[in-house]
Amino acid sequence: MKVKNSRIETLKMLISSKELGSQEEVLQALKREGFRLTQATLSRDLKQLKVAKAASMNGKYVYVLPNETMYKRVHKHTTAKDMLETPGYISLNFSGNMGVIKTRPGYASAIAYNIDSMVVPEILGTIAGDDTIFIVIKDGTHPDQIIKALGEIIPTVKEK
Repeated sequence: MKVKNSRIETLKMLISSKELGSQEEVLQALKREGFRLTQATLSRDLKQLKVAKAASMNGKYVYVLPNETMYKRVHKHTTAKDMLETPGYISLNFSGNMGVIKTRPGYASAIAYNIDSMVVPEILGTIAGDDTIFIVIKDGTHPDQIIKALGEIIPTVKEK
């Protein structure tokens, strides 16, 4: 199962960082990252991730993750393995009883899911996009309480 999870995370990073328009292109990109799989396995992975095709800025149809409404792309040339070794969290800001977490493209949903699964009584709920998480905080809660709670899943969390 560890190999599948690693493959799925790599696939998400590849789709977020490259314009891949065919399953063959995706298979080749995964092969460069050290994953050899069949087209059938790739199809199941794409279905599990709810990957779709959408027009990119240049009109080419490419694979996109479900929350990539603006189809943001990472243009630095780094391997998916290198991207996976760096955390998805970028920053956290508060305003009143709201918080906004910025993440790298494709990470917001997973981090929001982890936050919601933690059952922190001071956090009423989250809404995640592709690279942004909106947090509603219970009135009277100090930001330090939220930072401490989030530290369990985001070790580098701090207010910007």
